[in-house]
Amino acid sequence: MSSSDKSQGKPSRTATLRRVLSFLAPHGLALVASLLLAAAVVVSTLLVPVLSGQAIDRVVGPGEVDFPGLAGVLRKLAAAVLATCMSQWLLTAVTNRVAYDVVFDMRERAFSKLQRLPLSYIDSHRHGDVVNRIVTDVDQFSCGLVMTFQQFFTGALTIALTLWFMFRLNAIVTVIVVCVTPLSILAAKLIAGRGYAYFHDQSTQRGELTSIAEEYVGGMPVVETFDAQQIALGRFTDADARLAQASFRAVFYSSLINPTTRFVNSLVYAGVGIFGALAAIDGTLTVGGLTAFLNYANQYTKPFNDISEVVTELQNSLACAARLFDLLDEEEEVPDAADAIELRDVRSEVRLEDVCFSYVPDRPLIQHFSLEARPGMRVAIVGPTGCGKTTLINLLMRFYDVDSGQILVDGHDVRDVTRASLRASYGMVLQETWVKCASVRDNIALGKPDATDEDVRRAAEDAFADDFIARLPHGYDTVLDGEEASISAGQRQLLCIARAMLACAPMLILDEATSNIDTRTEVKVQAAFERLMKGRTSFVVAHRLSTIRNADAIVAMRDGHVVELGTHDELLAKGGFYASLYRSQFES
Repeated sequence: MSSSDKSQGKPSRTATLRRVLSFLAPHGLALVASLLLAAAVVVSTLLVPVLSGQAIDRVVGPGEVDFPGLAGVLRKLAAAVLATCMSQWLLTAVTNRVAYDVVFDMRERAFSKLQRLPLSYIDSHRHGDVVNRIVTDVDQFSCGLVMTFQQFFTGALTIALTLWFMFRLNAIVTVIVVCVTPLSILAAKLIAGRGYAYFHDQSTQRGELTSIAEEYVGGMPVVETFDAQQIALGRFTDADARLAQASFRAVFYSSLINPTTRFVNSLVYAGVGIFGALAAIDGTLTVGGLTAFLNYANQYTKPFNDISEVVTELQNSLACAARLFDLLDEEEEVPDAADAIELRDVRSEVRLEDVCFSYVPDRPLIQHFSLEARPGMRVAIVGPTGCGKTTLINLLMRFYDVDSGQILVDGHDVRDVTRASLRASYGMVLQETWVKCASVRDNIALGKPDATDEDVRRAAEDAFADDFIARLPHGYDTVLDGEEASISAGQRQLLCIARAMLACAPMLILDEATSNIDTRTEVKVQAAFERLMKGRTSFVVAHRLSTIRNADAIVAMRDGHVVELGTHDELLAKGGFYASLYRSQFES
């Protein structure tokens, strides 16, 4: 990518095209077959005007028709038409297979890449735009790829072979045609150069609009609650207007190609008609030959129209492919070291030593944070919103790496441990519930796919989810529809709790794990958590301080710092920050 391209944030067409060709490389045999089939289509198609001209020449006048010769020509003509149909059908089948295999490969690589990107990428990019790149942009790219295979190859061969056929009929008229042709090519090239930039902008604006739509559809209850429909509509309208403007520019410039090439092609046809008629008068060209020449003139100019359409679509396709390649080129999560340790028989001793971290370099969040959690210890983390509680959980799970200091599990720095073994050592229940579009059983067994039905049922019973699951239409086989599942937020959270109970990891993280559960059920779930946390090192983030009275240690955080550390009774007796938080919830 050139420096100018980087400065504009847009990859060059040449670089993008090279990347596209790398995806086509594994399909070399199919591409060769498509070229041969395209040649068969073109040759059989171009034989039709020659044979038609020969048929006309065999009809000299009344009573002078060469019927035997005419019959032979018509048989050849029928064979040529049949060969054209069969070759075209095979060409379509082969090129579609190649195009959609390439699209499948690109989409699969993109989603696989998404699994390897750090959580910071997901946090810093709008989800709708990411989805748009993987789904919509790849669809747009596939359309251009199919058109390229089916029209560009045949168009280029048609132009070359038509010139050869015309040259055999009359060299002078053919030279006239060739002299006019560069005008069409030059016009298409100049317009296409401007079109790429506008199509790239169009793809970007489409991703922005998708993001806004996804955001407001997911938050529609909140929008309606606060009567913010006009704000949502205004924001969507602004984005839609920007997309409309970008689309208009892209379509305007791209639509200039076809009429421009058609105008030049009309000049070609007119030239052939005039000079061909003069040649027929001079006797250097037969009437049948002139008919064939005019047909060839049509067939010669038509590919320029087709190719101009392909060029237009190709600009859009390359712009969409460039956005997908941007995703594929994102820096991946730092891989585990070659000598990374795999945690086994975890004792669950966790230490944070002088940890500093910030999402944005100039906005410090956690500063010089130290904490020790002995095996089996229950640590509660409390503090006002934005003090760093959830960030601390992200660091424990190594969704983010610390800026300085270190986090140790059983004496091993987590950066020297494989991520898979570290995260498998934690059971985790978050405030944000997530269920996938799958059966209830599959949702509970997400972290333990080999679990038996009995294991799943026992985990659901421990999480007090079995009762509501039994009332679902198909019990554990009921398919839930992702975030819009036909169950309440509290029921989704019970499934997440059951998921953690089934995993039965040696350490546990609970981030407001009972926030969506009614008080009566919470008492039961807390009892289940008591059993689950017994003998396990647990980190509990809680706003309702009544749920953490029995914690072995309570960490009170403010502005990224530990301001107090102790048991519930000790901190109340101290009468400091924690005590003020507690009194604010339970005293008027």
